[in-house]
Amino acid sequence: MDKNRLDDKIIELEEFLAELEGSLPEDFEEYKTDYKLRAIGERYFEKIIKAVIDLSFIIIKFKNLKQPEQEKEVFDILVENKIVSLQLSKRLRSAKGMRNIIAHEYGRIDNELVFHSLAEDLIPDVREFINAINKLF
Repeated sequence: MDKNRLDDKIIELEEFLAELEGSLPEDFEEYKTDYKLRAIGERYFEKIIKAVIDLSFIIIKFKNLKQPEQEKEVFDILVENKIVSLQLSKRLRSAKGMRNIIAHEYGRIDNELVFHSLAEDLIPDVREFINAINKLF
């Protein structure tokens, strides 16, 4: 495994964040009334969390860490190896749960919850995650 794959995934994740930020309206009122904005937000939520998981697996492999038996264990392994904080790990795990709700359409999607999760949680948390990864190298 070479560092190029790691760098490529970070670049992809940063591009997703920039695209989301460029598409996300300033307020929930605009978001809730525009189905295209909601679709964009939900899709980027999915893509960003998938990229975070992929990047986590790349880091685990790159650093020769214990391989997770289940996808949900990746954040635990990153915490155990002091790559991310426990608090960030919990927030990313929560975002992964939200992603699963969106992706698999478990019940009705709460648009307000998705909007605030995107604007207030996901973007800063993923930026913190990228910063933590960049500190490794």
